[in-house]
Amino acid sequence: MQRWIDTHCHLDEFVAHGGQAWADAERARAAAAGVAHCVLPAVELANLEAVRDMARRHGDSYALGIHPLYTPRAGEGDLDVLADALAQYRDDPRLVAVGEIGLDYFVPGLDPARQEHFYRAQLQLARRHDLPVILHVRRSADRLLKGLRELPVRGGIAHAFNGSLQQAHAFIAMGFKLGFGGAVTYERALQLRRLAAELPPDALVLETDAPDIPPYWLYVTAAERAAGRAPARNSPAELPRIAAVVAGLRGMTSAELSQATHANACAALPRLAGLVG
Repeated sequence: MQRWIDTHCHLDEFVAHGGQAWADAERARAAAAGVAHCVLPAVELANLEAVRDMARRHGDSYALGIHPLYTPRAGEGDLDVLADALAQYRDDPRLVAVGEIGLDYFVPGLDPARQEHFYRAQLQLARRHDLPVILHVRRSADRLLKGLRELPVRGGIAHAFNGSLQQAHAFIAMGFKLGFGGAVTYERALQLRRLAAELPPDALVLETDAPDIPPYWLYVTAAERAAGRAPARNSPAELPRIAAVVAGLRGMTSAELSQATHANACAALPRLAGLVG
């Protein structure tokens, strides 16, 4: 069995939706499927300790940051608390990045200037602690790249990447790996599937973003929702099947992809190497 790394999983959200037992069961199901490690990024101050505790509970790792969707309710004091947490846990080997941070120009009603302020402030924190970053990239690749050129960090992961080939190569040149997950399983995602197939083998990492971004086999249509079927939640246990799609697009075996993406994840988040071997 291959040993997969899920480089982006919000396992703490399972606790919020169904309790600790459900989260533990999903992590155990993922382990049984071959997912050896999950990276758990925070999204706001309220879950900084939750992701840390969850990572320690399951032998996983975590990142600390403020997600752009949570910037409307974050203040300057939140950045101070985040800075203190990064300083407090700087020697924790399970702290592998600053994240999830970034910019989102898809969701309406978010203040671009406010997002930019939090993004740049967290890049500064990553520089201060010499940590990579996990980036939220949604219709914002060019602005994120601009920030990275002005405030370079030691690389990281562009999560759920869905930009152009030119943007992909710009991130790669800055030391980033590109995260591919459930979205690549949809046949209509032509550009994304082309990227997954053609990018250099050392550019990709795998992720689920569980419980979000479900693969096509979990997707619930609008008609099904109207008929009363609840949306399915993604799970880290789906990673091997997502990986099989990516391997098929690239014309390689799952074992080859597992080996490559394992090395890529450790290159993007260097502290992982001491946790996963």
